[in-house]
Amino acid sequence: MIDKLKRYWQIFWRPARHFSFGIIIVGGFIAGIIFWGGFNTALEFTSTEKFCTGCHEMQDNVFAELKSTIHYSNRSGVRAICSDCHVPHNWTDKIARKMQASKEVYGKIFGTINTREKFLNKRRELAEHEWKRMKSNDSLECRNCHQFDSMDFTRQSPRAAAQHSTALASGDKTCIDCHKGIAHQLPNMDGVEGW
Repeated sequence: MIDKLKRYWQIFWRPARHFSFGIIIVGGFIAGIIFWGGFNTALEFTSTEKFCTGCHEMQDNVFAELKSTIHYSNRSGVRAICSDCHVPHNWTDKIARKMQASKEVYGKIFGTINTREKFLNKRRELAEHEWKRMKSNDSLECRNCHQFDSMDFTRQSPRAAAQHSTALASGDKTCIDCHKGIAHQLPNMDGVEGW
């Protein structure tokens, strides 16, 4: 048994001594394709609504709230899913966000928001993390669907048209500055300037 293990160890550390260089290259290429395919499949699966709402914490709290908003049901039939707002579309930002989201698994494992009461107690902190992230990327996820250049200010309320044509156009503000709570209920905003 020990001799077999030694042999495998030698093959592992010096494969060229036991296999041709071509076999190693082809094997590595095939293994790379399998790894890349599996990785991307997992990445896409974890961006589906079914995955995001698979736990009762999301199903009973934020997903239930989303169902009453225009992002879920509207006259045009276009519906946003969780990843449209919470996962960037371009690959490098998506990977960074997925790494951040892996911390959220901690919350699931240790039950930090497994009841409605715990969720409500932590809601403001969770919302502020998300608002900060969206502020730092200039509300990239909003802009994936809502193009500022395509806005028809004449069809907006006077207040919205004024805000969009000044603060947003100048770059002083981004979507999330004014549209907090657009898809989920706001947490207790006591002590927050402007609320």
